[in-house]
Amino acid sequence: MSTPSPIANAVQAHYTRADLGEAILAALQQAGKDPDHLTPPDLTPVDSFHIRGRVATLELARAAGLEATQRVLDVGCGIGGTSRCLASEFGCQVTGVDLTEAYCRVAAMLTEKTGLASLIDYRQADATALPFDEGTFDVVWTEHVAMNIPDKARLYAELHRVLKPGGTLAIYDILAGPSGPVLFPVPWARTPDSSFLVSPDDLRALLQGAGFTVQRWDDTTDAARAWFVALAEKIRQSGLPALGFHLLMGADFAAMAQNQRRNLEEGRIVLAQIVARK
Repeated sequence: MSTPSPIANAVQAHYTRADLGEAILAALQQAGKDPDHLTPPDLTPVDSFHIRGRVATLELARAAGLEATQRVLDVGCGIGGTSRCLASEFGCQVTGVDLTEAYCRVAAMLTEKTGLASLIDYRQADATALPFDEGTFDVVWTEHVAMNIPDKARLYAELHRVLKPGGTLAIYDILAGPSGPVLFPVPWARTPDSSFLVSPDDLRALLQGAGFTVQRWDDTTDAARAWFVALAEKIRQSGLPALGFHLLMGADFAAMAQNQRRNLEEGRIVLAQIVARK
């Protein structure tokens, strides 16, 4: 097994919290939920760790034409919000992979508590060296993941490799805006050292270079901006809620939210939902 790179170690350190599972279960109780009888929407405030949350996931799933018969690979699955959403809403079999081992453990625990373990499994893995045979999956899915990966040519080549011929790549990502640079800290990085954004034009070229044909490209920056402005303002006025992304990021999340609001308002980042075919 190869030794993780300094960047991989930094990314894992950014996301790892030793007591994350216990903290989420305690916050669920505080929010009036029964931790032993959970539904995927109960977890949305903490597990849909991307801009616009579950709404954006469902938008992309419909655009990708997701069906129950498909086997899906969720690359950068985090604590499993997207995998549970896709399995519960569409009935498909989902495998989630994430670089952060603690996220995989928590994802499996929460999936068990939502009764979806028969449809979902998780593995700790590097997105640029996936532990799957060529042509394994009908759909490869990734939301807010590539920002932490410097070797994007290798990333998209791997996603292409594990897809079946004619398979679908579904992407929802943060890209470099025209007004950069990004203000840090942000939810995916506390410093520029582990942030690797590309422009929309660069991403198109990367996907084409990996052998994909882009079928749909939706700029969702305006909706993202409105969503994050509302979130940041709510945190500014009322503080952090019992159940929220701060459980993943710690006390830094308040500053991250304000910076992300500015990054969106000032055009330092843009958002895209993309459907491509192998």
